[in-house]
Amino acid sequence: MRNKFILTLLAAALLVPAGLNAQTTNRAVSSMDPELQAVVQSIQIKLKAGKNTEADLAENLVAFDTLLAKHAGEKTDAVAQILYMKAMLFLQVLDNPDKGKDLILKLKTDYPDTRLGKKADQMLAMMEKQAAAKKIQSGLAKGAAFPDFSEKDIAGNSLSVSAFKGKVVMIDFWATWCGPCRGELPNVIATYKKFHPQGFEIIGVSLDSERDKLDAFLKKTDGMTWAQYFDGQGWSNKLAMKYGVESIPFTVLVGPDGKIIGTGLRGEALGVAVEKALAKN
Repeated sequence: MRNKFILTLLAAALLVPAGLNAQTTNRAVSSMDPELQAVVQSIQIKLKAGKNTEADLAENLVAFDTLLAKHAGEKTDAVAQILYMKAMLFLQVLDNPDKGKDLILKLKTDYPDTRLGKKADQMLAMMEKQAAAKKIQSGLAKGAAFPDFSEKDIAGNSLSVSAFKGKVVMIDFWATWCGPCRGELPNVIATYKKFHPQGFEIIGVSLDSERDKLDAFLKKTDGMTWAQYFDGQGWSNKLAMKYGVESIPFTVLVGPDGKIIGTGLRGEALGVAVEKALAKN
């Protein structure tokens, strides 16, 4: 999944997201101070073993504090990185944004002249955007009425979910540069070909920035004939912002009654959901 926010060092070192190979991850870890490196490697081992709760990582959290105490009074980039890594652990692994925010604020206050301290405001702004997006996404719950839009597709035709009333509609947020999106595309095309005659529609929302690249991709991709929305704004795409899209591919499946069937459906799960919804129609 391609995320709109810059991958942090902790993500590279601990979470190994798609697109980062082992060599990249090892370089990220080896570039750290040896003491911090040891803590991170211990966390890596635990995460790979499925140990990802605060209780599981309590010893590591203490290790961060021990390192910070050992270097108390030192206002260096290396010490600031220790606090930053602890903050990212709360934000990206333990899903505790309040604690993570407190630590980023501490980074800003205690290490203002360090490389990371100078980026604290940017990090806090990102967190605010993520929180807002999460709130929006919570409204896209199964069974909720889909909050419709009214736009124009790339051909200049009116575009909305309500225009397909009585049909099953998938809104597909994607981009030509998104590897996972392109990897899922054969399944999306196959599902569309199979169920379109029965009342399945797709509305693509392209997060591309260049219209020429989008047009070229659509022209060469057989079977991708559904309507597309494009405004050239990339991650600031109007509909992506409206629905709090933070990563792609992202989909919303809407039933004939205008209510949400599910989000993020991919692979076999997509075909199963579409077939089930059409059977009820």
